[in-house]
Amino acid sequence: MTPDEFLSALTEFDIQLSDKQIKQFERYFELLVEWNEKINLTAITEKNEVYLKHFYDSIAPVLYGLITDQPVSILDIGAGAGFPSLPMKIIFPELKVTIIDSLNKRINFLSLLTEELGLENVTLLHGRAEDFGQDTNYRGTFDFVTARAVARLSVLTEFTIPFLKKNGILLSLKAAQFEEELNDAKKAIATLGGKFIKEVAYELPNGDERHIALIEKKKETPKKYPRKAGTPAKNPIK
Repeated sequence: MTPDEFLSALTEFDIQLSDKQIKQFERYFELLVEWNEKINLTAITEKNEVYLKHFYDSIAPVLYGLITDQPVSILDIGAGAGFPSLPMKIIFPELKVTIIDSLNKRINFLSLLTEELGLENVTLLHGRAEDFGQDTNYRGTFDFVTARAVARLSVLTEFTIPFLKKNGILLSLKAAQFEEELNDAKKAIATLGGKFIKEVAYELPNGDERHIALIEKKKETPKKYPRKAGTPAKNPIK
């Protein structure tokens, strides 16, 4: 997907990018490749692939109407090089984005990236989601939590649901179908106060299948969750 094909694909969803936004995506690509020489951000560095598998894929929640142009708060867990939250932020500058990452080098990259792209209302937090999830400054404060190919749902839900406000939504972006994952995660979702709402299935322009699971927080998460760092992955809620 060339940059021009990217722009054309967005117009099919009635999204027209300004010159500034086009340049922001261009600079994003340049910085991603440049910094990838120093730290491992992505295995995908070819321009057309970045525009398809990182930029286009990241904005799927916008394309399918799950995130709209409102000043809502979004927490991105395990964003790596800023996916999916920062491409959505470029499209909708009103979004208030917070990113948690456990690797300081990635936080340094994201700090430079947001500054260079002129993205405001972006907060970068260095640490583990399990620790921040017990911090009252962040727990129960977000409208949305996004996670793209981070962990199986039985683990991911413990990383994410505690951060949501009541009626807030977890958007879990997956490459493969997650029916089996969802069955495994039923106990975790219920225990943490969530409810599976629906799945959005779609294809990238090259035909690759993608899925987004929507899980809504219906009641407060018990105080014991998330458990200490490392425990959810080793011992998922069953």
